[in-house]
Amino acid sequence: MIKKLPKIFLLFLGAIFLLNLLQGHLTELIFDEAYYWHYAQKMAWGYFDHPPMVAVLVKISSFFFNGELGVRFMGCVMSTGIYIILWHLIDNPKKKEYITHFFVLVFSMTLVHAYGFLTLPDTPLLFFTALFLWVYKKFLSNPSISLSISLGVVMAALMYSKYHAVLVILFVLLSNYRLVLNKYAWLAVLVALLCYTPHFIWLFENDFVSIKYHLFERPNRAYEFEDFTLGYFINLIAILGLTFPWIYWALFKTKASDKFIKSLLFLTYGVLIFFFISSFNRRVQTQWIIVISIPLAVLTFNFLLQNQTVKKWIFRMGIANIIVLLFLRIGLVHEPMFPVTYETHGNKKWVSSLYSQVGNTPVVFENSYRLTPMYNFYSGNTSYSLNNLHYRKNQYSIDSTEFKVQHKKVVYISKYMEKGVISFLNNKGTQYNGKYIDNFESYRKLKSYIGNGERIDLTEKGELTLKIYNPYNEDIAIEKLIYEGVFLNKYKQIKEAIPITVNPLNKETKVLRAKDTTYFMFKLPTPKTKNPGYFKVSIAKNGLLTGLNGENVKLK
Repeated sequence: MIKKLPKIFLLFLGAIFLLNLLQGHLTELIFDEAYYWHYAQKMAWGYFDHPPMVAVLVKISSFFFNGELGVRFMGCVMSTGIYIILWHLIDNPKKKEYITHFFVLVFSMTLVHAYGFLTLPDTPLLFFTALFLWVYKKFLSNPSISLSISLGVVMAALMYSKYHAVLVILFVLLSNYRLVLNKYAWLAVLVALLCYTPHFIWLFENDFVSIKYHLFERPNRAYEFEDFTLGYFINLIAILGLTFPWIYWALFKTKASDKFIKSLLFLTYGVLIFFFISSFNRRVQTQWIIVISIPLAVLTFNFLLQNQTVKKWIFRMGIANIIVLLFLRIGLVHEPMFPVTYETHGNKKWVSSLYSQVGNTPVVFENSYRLTPMYNFYSGNTSYSLNNLHYRKNQYSIDSTEFKVQHKKVVYISKYMEKGVISFLNNKGTQYNGKYIDNFESYRKLKSYIGNGERIDLTEKGELTLKIYNPYNEDIAIEKLIYEGVFLNKYKQIKEAIPITVNPLNKETKVLRAKDTTYFMFKLPTPKTKNPGYFKVSIAKNGLLTGLNGENVKLK
């Protein structure tokens, strides 16, 4: 693919790659990157929030570099590959005359620009979306066993990048429904499923934790037009920047001249419509729709080759976009040039401040999967996020990090602690205080189940069954634990936590036995909350807030 590229194309490509490497080296990590770096410290076939591809990129990067580039190097490589693939997706013979316009168009797309050096799940999602379309285009011309296998592998790679990839595959396949009769297409699907089997197994072994969280457990809130639907349309502008009117005009004016162009249109409109409908249920995050940047780049470039007005304005506004984005990129490194304090500012400073006070003592952060890996990355010191019922589950809820701090002397850090023997300001100026705990015990992996998981009648006067599973290798004294009945509204937002008394079925039971389930009885507390939607039981050791132990059970 590279041998066929014009010299001027390679010069632009090399300049962008070097710029991204320099930016990746000089810019401090953002919190999500630190979190995915944490993923890569223990490779697995899946993680709480995402499939494993982002961890694979970080792990490979660490073989080449230390520090920030040890997280970002493969992201820089993949973003460079996107330009090459996009170029080969365009068939117009006039394209070699407008290489500068091509780079201005793609390099000015806001998030494509940003993911040139940041390593996030969307980085491989963009790359494999482009690669999937390139292989699919070849498949349309001449289906074969080798192309079927390639298509299947790339589809699996897409799904290993981010669950949203299912939309890419679905809408492209819907654009060509006759593929259901194509034996090569079925072979591609079979290969994809075989390649994805390890992740299916991981999901099964981890109680489908990722699927359950994203589809059923994630808190939401009542519909707000400004933040939900209007916010969605603002995101459609934000991902493109100043060129958005002409890019969407190109989309609107493009007709399905062949099956491949039809697939690009189906993919773009499919994602736009899907998330427009979703915006009536929840807030759509900007990066969820970034995948449309790939088909839009191809459609827009093809269109501007035929439309002088669009060509002129894309070039002008694209240059303006690039100037603004480059200015902001400098600001990511040099804080005074950035309009606000961002995630890339001041992390080394607060980490150094905290480390100078606690030394090598492990640090437990209350409710922060963001600060925890950032501290671990820049200090090299053990850290753990203790998630309580007022937060959300994350990778620290399911991995083995808790075992590194259990029964150890730790520093407990919270922004809700009024004062402590340790204090520091994070990069936003928020004060955190800390105290020492000589023998830290959290037991956040205890699981509580109410009855058979069926709906609970709020008017229930009798006692309910509570099952508590202890996954640890040690028995846990029942007297160490406290229990709360937690009421949530219909959006799964916690409204009220009421202490409850649980009594073991066997009155002689004094411990939760290791790797075993213990049965209790309890009475449903009376909530003050009007019309609660869900209930669960939360557990903690004395002195700590209760955790995210229970499943939400619907109330009636």
